[in-house]
Formats: sequence, structure tokens, C-alpha cells
Amino acid sequence: MNGAQCIIEKLTKHSVDTIFGYPGGCIMPLYDALLDADVKHVLCRHEQAAALAADGYARSSGRLGVCLATSGPGATNLITGVANAYMDSIPMLVITGQVPRALIGTDAFQESDILGMTLGVVKHSYLVENANDLPRIMDEAIALAMSGRPGPVWLDIPKDVLLEELSTDLTPESLAPESNVFDAQQWENPLGQARKMIKAAKRPLIYSGGGVMLAKAVTSYRHFADATGIPQVVTLKGIGNPGKRNPLNLGMLGMHGSRAANEAVEQCDLLIVIGARFDDRATGKPGAFAPNARIIHIDCDHSEIGKIKRADCVLLGDMREILRALRQPLEIAEWRDQCVAGMTLNGFAAASNEDDPAPIQGPDFIATMDKVTPPEAIISCDVGQHQMWVAQYFDFNHPRQHLSSGGLGTMGYGLPAAMGAQFAKPGAPVINVSGDGSFMMNMQELATIQRYSLPIKLIILDNQRLGMVRQQQELFYAGRYSEVDLSDNPDFSAIAKAFGIPALTISKRCQMRRSIETLLAYPGPMLLHVHIEADTNVWPIVKPGEANTAMLENSPATTTANQQKGKAA
Repeated sequence: MNGAQCIIEKLTKHSVDTIFGYPGGCIMPLYDALLDADVKHVLCRHEQAAALAADGYARSSGRLGVCLATSGPGATNLITGVANAYMDSIPMLVITGQVPRALIGTDAFQESDILGMTLGVVKHSYLVENANDLPRIMDEAIALAMSGRPGPVWLDIPKDVLLEELSTDLTPESLAPESNVFDAQQWENPLGQARKMIKAAKRPLIYSGGGVMLAKAVTSYRHFADATGIPQVVTLKGIGNPGKRNPLNLGMLGMHGSRAANEAVEQCDLLIVIGARFDDRATGKPGAFAPNARIIHIDCDHSEIGKIKRADCVLLGDMREILRALRQPLEIAEWRDQCVAGMTLNGFAAASNEDDPAPIQGPDFIATMDKVTPPEAIISCDVGQHQMWVAQYFDFNHPRQHLSSGGLGTMGYGLPAAMGAQFAKPGAPVINVSGDGSFMMNMQELATIQRYSLPIKLIILDNQRLGMVRQQQELFYAGRYSEVDLSDNPDFSAIAKAFGIPALTISKRCQMRRSIETLLAYPGPMLLHVHIEADTNVWPIVKPGEANTAMLENSPATTTANQQKGKAA
């Protein structure tokens, strides 16, 4: 057995059945070994897309995502996708070829110091210098990627190591995942303190994030929320934690959160933070975030504690056990009623007249899509205004159904992530909602969709602008628009058809429902090109660095015009 064959054997033993990659010179021995393997390799058309597809595979399923590429440009092209996984704590194994050991450091063809380049975006990395180390390293790497706070682990392997014969039959036993068991005895005092704080609170609020899903604690989370009846706000990655149509879900908080959510944070007297990290887009101005609340922080990563906000009580460990121990009924009916009333008054609601021949607005389209899409659908987004409209107007039943680049904000994420999700869950409806700017970043993957007959539905909300940048230039740069015009976009329907994928184009509200139904009913991949109003903004918006309660809900120009009309009347 050589090094490449050992890698395949280890992937198989760890139940990895699908990997994403692109071949090249130094990784060629591994591609040769794949010919005799039961592991399915998905040939993407760009290494960045291979990493993002592995991300989507892992995020939608909870399993390990694996991607591979050759040395030099193949490896460097992976970096954005790996950084994306690192920022959102997605378990990933990255395997790259490297020039032979004797050539390392000689500026050989396609040599790059990929471990040096990626130190800041991986959980751990290895340069494998001996094939006999591979069995141990593969076990360690997979255990590291999946355990504790998950993340990407990178293996860089010289070509001659891939070809080297193992001297002995070295197959170490797989390492047990890093223990993350909650020690109730160790945490008896904080647990008791937390229970008392929850019992005493008059206006408690849950603030949950992606850590709930990563800890496989969604069910425990919902039992805790149901038992206490505490209203909830979520981060972008926490969308789906409360479950579909939950009346105590006040929605997303932060920069583009609902007024109901942000005001609840301001008014609460106890904030229970579950698997969230006080991201700056969620908190706004930290000093003004939850100004009247004591804080309980529940997480598995001690490095997130006290980083932005000081917690009055910290509980580290198995989130499922902690939440089980904190369940208790509460007498907070008045606070609950206040939050529900706030949601009714200040939640997200797109008033859409689907018979209207007027131009389409993004929020209307997403709200219509929410009405007709099956509840088990997986939605992947790119980055921009459409991403926020999906977060605001689409109600998800589970966080694994919402694939969105949170920490890194990677344009071009959505299409390859949808591919990964479709391989992870072949029977699920998978929809990629993109903007015209984001779609252009990885649209070469239409070839991958067609190659594997993936029945992904592709929706492009096309405003011929870099919409979110344009919005911020309008609001915060005095309308000085710089390099946001994309009116020379190609005909996306024609592009899809060139890849053998049928397409529709619409531009009026009265076409929305029927076109979405047509798209969902089609048995294979299909693209829906949606022309939307160019100047529709995402509301609310909080200026970076401001308190969340200082949100803007309309453009200053519109507000001034309305005020002048009022005076004239």
C-alpha cells in the first residue's frame, strides 16, 4: 500500500463517501488511487468551488466535508473556501499535493508554502513527510475537524510521499472525538447560578447562533425554549433554531435584524446566549447591546467567552446537557405578550400583491417563494441584499436548511454550496438564491451541475447592481456611487441554456408564483432569472459601529420628502 492508497482506505473507514476536487501534477497519485476506490469524486470546475461544495455538504448534513487539489495554484485557489469554513466552524478535511520532498524550498514548478499561507484559517495543519505517518495523521485530522468546535484541517503531502510504500501495515485505531461532555459536578455552582438567574428574570431573552446546530443540540434547544417559554432572537447562522412559524421567534437581530428583535434585546433583563459569539453584525455597538441585561453564555469554546461582552455566568461543555439542566417553567406571560405584540407590529412582513403587473421587489419575491416552497427544502445563498432578504422573509424549519456564508461573507458561495448539499441529501429540494454579482463569481459550476444531473433550482435576483455596496454608498457615502453598476450583465438565461440547463426570465410581480411553481416542479436543474427593481434596499439597516436601536428603516431622502409632504399638508 502506498501513501495515496492509505488515504483512500482511511477515508473509507471514516465513512467518507463523497469528496470534491480538481486534479493536477502533485496530487496525481491520489487521483490514480481513486480509480480503484468506492469514494465518489466530484469534479468541480474551480478549486474554490470544490472547497465551498465540501462546506455545503458538511453544513447541510453534519458530516465531514472533504476537498482536494494539487500544489501551487490549486492549493491557493482552495484558500477562500477553507477560510469560509473556518469562520463558520464547518468540519472539513483539505488534502493538497506538494512538490517532492527534495524540491521543497527550491521554488520548484507549482510550489507554494501553503501551510504558511493558511495558518490563520485552519484548525490545524500537517506537512506529511513520511508515508508511515499517514494512518495516524489521517485519524487525528478527521477527529480534530469533527470534534469540539469543528473546523478545517489541512494535509499537505509531497508527491513522493503519496507514491511511497508504507513499510508496515500501520492502521492505528481511530481516535475518539475530543471529549466535550458537560461535567455537572464541576459546573454545579454556575449551573445553580444560571437556574436562579433565569428564575428571577422578568424579561429573559434567548440569543442563539450557529453553535446550536454544530453542537447537534437543536432538539435540546427547542425543548429548553418550550419549557421556559422565553422569546428568542437569532443570528444569521442561528436562523432555523426555533423551528418554522414559532410565535416566540422574533427573528434575526443586528444590522439587518427586525426592530422587534433589536428592541427586545435592549429591553431584556437577562440575555441567554447559546452558541453565539457576539459578532459585530449582531451586536452593533457593544456598549449599547443589551444594556440592561445580565448575561448567561453557553458555548463549547472558552475563547469566545468575554471577547466582546462580559458574561455574568458561563457554562462550557455539552450544550445538550446544559440546556436539559436549565429547563424550568417561568411566569413571564406579560413579557411574552409584549414580545409577540412587538413582532406583530415590527416584524418582517412583505406586502405582496401577486397579481400586480408592477416590477418585482426582492422582499416580495422571497415572501412568495416562502409560501410555495416545500418545508424540507434547502436554500443556499450568496452574499448581498438577496442574502438578507432570504434571512428576513423565508421561514426555515431547521438551521441545516439555510446555507449562508456568515463570518467571511463569500460572494460565489451559494452555487457550489448547493451542489454539496445536493450530494449530501439527494432527495431534498435544493435551491440556490443568488444576486447577479455573486452568481458571476462561480457560474462555471453550471457545468458541474449539468455533468452530474443535479436537480438544483437556480434563482438570480438581478438588479444590475452590486446592491448592498450601492445601498451603503447611498446611505453612508452621500450617494457617491463607485463601481457598482452591472448593467452590462450577460443574458443569464442564455448562459444557462449554453450549459444545457433550461431557464425562465420574469420581470413582473404577477409572474412570481407561477414561475416559482414551474421551477420547483421541473425534474432537473433549472434557472429562473428574475429582474428586480434596481434601487430596492434592505431595511432595516444599522450603520456600522452604531447601536442596533439606531436602525434606519428608510432612506434619509425619502424620510425628508415625507416630512416635507406632511408639513405641506
